[in-house]
Amino acid sequence: QVQLEESGGGSVQAGGSLRLSCAASGNIYSRRCMAWFRQAPGKEREGVAFINTLGSITYGHSVGGRFTISKDNSGNTLYLQMNSLKPEDTAMYYCAATSRPYCSGAPAAEFGTWGQGTQVTVSS
Repeated sequence: QVQLEESGGGSVQAGGSLRLSCAASGNIYSRRCMAWFRQAPGKEREGVAFINTLGSITYGHSVGGRFTISKDNSGNTLYLQMNSLKPEDTAMYYCAATSRPYCSGAPAAEFGTWGQGTQVTVSS
């Protein structure tokens, strides 16, 4: 069983930066591919960044060039560095994991494990 716990959300002004962290524990084979999703009120959950078992990375079309996904050497902590934040980045951000080795661009339904989410609010 895999557990995910996000941290690092908060409120910032437009143009600012935040770094989200996701502490992962449990069966490593159940979290071979991991991702960050976000969901704003009234909108569908959107894939922000994906990192697969070999370290290949894919970004959602709305954040490329501003966000960076990474993992620590142990693979137990997932990060999302968010720079040049915009008001439209305001959302609840979730860490997600799947046992699939490759999950780039996969929809939320493909991920079996989720964290509780951390709120990011960007003011103009």
